[in-house]
Amino acid sequence: MSSEGAAVAVLTLDDWRTKVEACAEQVKTLKTTDGVEKEAVGAAVTALLDAKRSFAKLNKGIGVDGKPFEEPMSKADKKKQKKQGAPAGPAKETADPNSEGAKKKAAKKAEAKAKKEALKAAKAGGADAPPALTEESPAKAAAPKAAPTAKAHLAMPVPGVAGVKKAARPLRTKSLAPLALAWNPNSSLADRPVMALATAVWTNTILDLTLVSDHTRPLAGLGLEEGAELTGDAAMARYLARRASTLHPHLLPVTKTKTSLLGESFPEQALVDQWVDYALTVSKFRLAKKVVAIANTLHQALSDRTYLVGSSMTLADLALFGALGFPSQATDLSIVLAPVDVSSPMARWCRLMAASPVVQQATQLAVGIANNQEAIFDATAQPLDALEGGMNPLQGGTPGGVVTRFPPEPSGYLHIGHAKAVLLNDYYVRRYKGRLIVRFDDTNPSKEKEEFQSSILEDLGKLGVQPDVVTFTSDYFGTIRHYAQFLILNGLAYMDDTPQEQMQKERMERVNSKYRDTQTPEEAMVLFHKMCAGDKDASAFCLRAKIDMQSVNGTMRDPVLYRQNIVNAHHRTGTTFKAYPTYDLACPIVDSLEGVTHALRTTEYNDRDEQYQWIQATLGLRRVRIHSFSRMNFMYTELSKRKLAWFVENGHVTGWDDARFPTVRGVVRRGINITALRNFMYAQGASRRIVNMEWGKFWAENKKEIDKTAKRFMAIDKTSHVVLHVTNGPSGNSLVTTDYHPKNPDMGKRVVRISNKVLLETIDVEGMAEGEEIVLMRWGVVKVTKMDGTTKEMWGTYVPDGNVKAAKRKLSWMAVGDDNDDSLKATTTPCTLMEFDNLITKAKLEEGDNFQDHLNPNTMASSEAIGDAGLKTLQHHEVIQLERRGYYRVDRPYISEEKPLILFMVPDGKTKSMGGLTGKLAHR
Repeated sequence: MSSEGAAVAVLTLDDWRTKVEACAEQVKTLKTTDGVEKEAVGAAVTALLDAKRSFAKLNKGIGVDGKPFEEPMSKADKKKQKKQGAPAGPAKETADPNSEGAKKKAAKKAEAKAKKEALKAAKAGGADAPPALTEESPAKAAAPKAAPTAKAHLAMPVPGVAGVKKAARPLRTKSLAPLALAWNPNSSLADRPVMALATAVWTNTILDLTLVSDHTRPLAGLGLEEGAELTGDAAMARYLARRASTLHPHLLPVTKTKTSLLGESFPEQALVDQWVDYALTVSKFRLAKKVVAIANTLHQALSDRTYLVGSSMTLADLALFGALGFPSQATDLSIVLAPVDVSSPMARWCRLMAASPVVQQATQLAVGIANNQEAIFDATAQPLDALEGGMNPLQGGTPGGVVTRFPPEPSGYLHIGHAKAVLLNDYYVRRYKGRLIVRFDDTNPSKEKEEFQSSILEDLGKLGVQPDVVTFTSDYFGTIRHYAQFLILNGLAYMDDTPQEQMQKERMERVNSKYRDTQTPEEAMVLFHKMCAGDKDASAFCLRAKIDMQSVNGTMRDPVLYRQNIVNAHHRTGTTFKAYPTYDLACPIVDSLEGVTHALRTTEYNDRDEQYQWIQATLGLRRVRIHSFSRMNFMYTELSKRKLAWFVENGHVTGWDDARFPTVRGVVRRGINITALRNFMYAQGASRRIVNMEWGKFWAENKKEIDKTAKRFMAIDKTSHVVLHVTNGPSGNSLVTTDYHPKNPDMGKRVVRISNKVLLETIDVEGMAEGEEIVLMRWGVVKVTKMDGTTKEMWGTYVPDGNVKAAKRKLSWMAVGDDNDDSLKATTTPCTLMEFDNLITKAKLEEGDNFQDHLNPNTMASSEAIGDAGLKTLQHHEVIQLERRGYYRVDRPYISEEKPLILFMVPDGKTKSMGGLTGKLAHR
């Protein structure tokens, strides 16, 4: 857009383009005005060159004319180059007329002559544009071309200098696929097909288009379903509007109230065409002249109305807004409205258009075709956060205009795979300042329970996800039934009692059901009502969509939409309903009705995406954009709710919150950090490739977060330790202080008791020799003076000025003082340390594997330990580090000697413990 009359901090590509045009106009004016000094002309030319140079620098070396920018040469340089390029020798040799170079030169001259004659002939005939010339021989080029075939490109005249007509340049030979809309991402917004995009958004057909970024394309183009290619934003918009009016004729009674972009009546359609023609005319003006002309026109046209034609937006509004450069972004709008009265009809209309969700979505689609660029519609609003690594922007997503949903089925507990889905939904909603819907897909009363519904809400809280609204598919059962009846009445669904196995076989073999082509809508409706009423005579029937039994996509071969269920009462609606919609029917309907803009689905639903879009389009519902991501699987892990339930029911785990379980509450209990979980999921978010993740990578990410706040303590095995007598050590209650975290003093300090009698881990003493100096962490150096040979006791002396760095062994320890039990209880904390292993021994279960054949018999172990006195202060769920052992989560705080502190080991992603202290199970 132009930057005339407005100061901006950073000029965009559009701003520089407008500046180049303004400078060129000034140079032209100065050169044609008498009495202007050469210095003024030179300064204007210099300013023009600077603007062109800045444009090319910002546009990766491409100039305003779309060609690589080259610095202009002075007259002196041109003469010098010409002189240097002259052939040596006193006389010029005669060129061989039969040489290859001479032939090419002659061919070029002949072609130029033919073009010149064609131009003269066109002018003499009064044609608006001469015929297109091709890269053929001169004779063929001069001859009239045959009419284009149905698959030929629709040629568009190339704009030329005012007053001079040029031959129409043939468009690209590479055809666009049907309904592929392509444009150059380096072009200005005014040259992108924003009008066509807005038309597609308004007519609910935007998802029919494939948006293509093409750096080589000079003009935006649309591939037609007939095989041709269309150019021109207004032409493409008209085509899309007319196409939309012919889709799904059975919906005309339903969509009759929706205003047409082309106009509701013949007079309105004529007015729309008139405004579009006007917009195309004024679009050729410079910005300043354009704004004045349109402002004067709208002062009369909009004095008593909101839109140009009719009572809502039409192509007239879009075309005129496009003539202004589509100033929907804040900076562009301020530039356009700078010379306009803020209370004028034009200012009001421009602000209305810029605020339209249709216009904003179209603008974002145009801007975001490449480089993840995002439009800015409100200059005063806080900009969107930068995308997290691994995340992609939502196509067409605008601030405040994004609504996502997480639709769990209340038939089990959430697992780690669900966590990815809900965290991605939550991320996009928070980033775009939108709305998150948690909708319970309660369409199968046979499996659903109130228990699961409550647990899911609790687990969302554990993940830090706060939905904006909680809804239920069962709230829409009545509405969904009406849509099902609509399909039946229009011959798009039928009732079928084919046995399930036979139905599956027929679908696989693409064989029509016996009812598909014989059952009338009236017969189907009678059976549907019986099924919904709970009539046992109709219990074998189900409702199937009539789509395409020959489709290569199996989900489109007449899927089941409705089934009877009179055995199980619904946990919310009781026995009110006797038949229930399938997820395949309910999900696209409710997504549209609840205002969902982006449905995030795993790639396992890719085949069903076509079915999802068919249902919305066929029922005339607002279309929802699908954003796919890969499902997350983990090695040595089973995520099937049915199989997880088997572990619970057969006592292989203590419950759904068992720390060995991949449920949300299971991994939280194991010691997962929610920030780490989010970061891990975001890193995988954009990938569509299904992989089996290693738990080690996940826990390594977790360690980065928990290490920041994990307080340090020490603990010694209660049964496997050695007594070290420090002969010159203090007796009684002597204390030293040390930091809770060696890298973060701000976390405070803890008190450590020192004594003349301490405990060491047995494994740490192995290989130790008399005379060796060891380091008791957080205290100091002790020199070993005597070993008893049984590794039960040893003696040493404290070395106050010992060299800590020189000692090879740095050991954890525990002061126990005398043998008084009361003293020991007061200065230590009894601990139970829990370790866990995978429930399954095979890394990846294949399709034919029985998971029960790969159960791990040893998945949990416990050890008793003696820990620091400070461990008594820990709270539930707090994560700490036992130095040289690892990280632990408090599963149960210390209550008494009989109910000691229970700590769950948190994996750190390594195969060996940090200090060589091995546990009873493999370190994972």
